[in-house]
Amino acid sequence: MTMVMELASFRIHEDAEDKLLAERPAMIQALRRRFPACLAAFLTRQDDGGWLDVLLWRGRAEAQEAAELVDTVPEAREWFRHIAESGGLRHVTVKDSWVGDALG
Repeated sequence: MTMVMELASFRIHEDAEDKLLAERPAMIQALRRRFPACLAAFLTRQDDGGWLDVLLWRGRAEAQEAAELVDTVPEAREWFRHIAESGGLRHVTVKDSWVGDALG
């Protein structure tokens, strides 16, 4: 299995953080229902105040399909309203990995 990480960087509207975080679980649940190849998701806040969303996918084709069709998921479309500026989306192939017992 060749896993792929999706890296999406963005900035949010001022005062949107609470809603962004509160709506995240429902958005991820809907995303996983629509795209079962989504294996994990990590929303991170960078030191410069920007955000990086990291999703782990079963493969590149599944990641690319989800990127093309994500707007068909109403919860995702609604969640995206908090994004003020996109820093782009890219996919990277996982060549090696280790997951500690605490995550397993």
